[in-house]
Amino acid sequence: MRPEYIPNIITILRLGLILPIIITLILAKYRIAFLLFFIAGMTDAVDGYLARRFHWISRWGAMVDPIADKFLMVLTFLTLGYIHAIPLWLLLTVVIRDIVIIAGGVAYHFVIGVYEFKPTLISKCNTFLQIIFVILIMFQLAFTVIPLFIINLLMHLVFITSVISLIDYVFVWGMKAWRIGKNNE
Repeated sequence: MRPEYIPNIITILRLGLILPIIITLILAKYRIAFLLFFIAGMTDAVDGYLARRFHWISRWGAMVDPIADKFLMVLTFLTLGYIHAIPLWLLLTVVIRDIVIIAGGVAYHFVIGVYEFKPTLISKCNTFLQIIFVILIMFQLAFTVIPLFIINLLMHLVFITSVISLIDYVFVWGMKAWRIGKNNE
C-alpha cells in the first residue's frame, strides 16, 4: 500500500463507523455510540491533517471525504430525531438545508457546468455548531445532563445558522447561474 492512500483508507473507516453509530443509538448503547462518534470525528481530523501535511490529496478523497462527513452528520441527526433526542423542527431544518444544497449542486452541475463546492463562512460555522450540538446531545445521553440553557442555545444557533446558510447558498449559486445564463444569451 502506498502512503498517499492512508487518508482515503481513514475516510473509508469513517464511513464504516456510521452504521454502528446508528445501531448503538437505536439500541440505547449511548456510551458506545458516543465513543464511535468521537472516533469518527478523530478520523476526519487525522485524514485531513495527513492529506494537507504530506500532500496526499487525491480526487477521490476530495470528493468522498465531504460526503462521508455529510452522511455521518445527517444520519446521526436523523437517528437522534428518531429516538426523540432532538426536536423534529430542528431535524427538518438541518435535513432540508442539506437536501436543497445537494440538489442545487447537482442541478447546477448538470445544467450549468462544473460545481466547485467551497463552503462559505456561515456554512463552516453551521457545521461547527452542528458537530458541537451532536456531541453534547450524545454526551448527555451517555453520561450526564447538560444544562438546558446550553442545549437550547446551541439548538437555536444551529437552527439560525442553518437557515442563513441555506439562504446564502441559494442566493450565491442562484446569482452565479443567472449570470452564466445571462452571458450565454
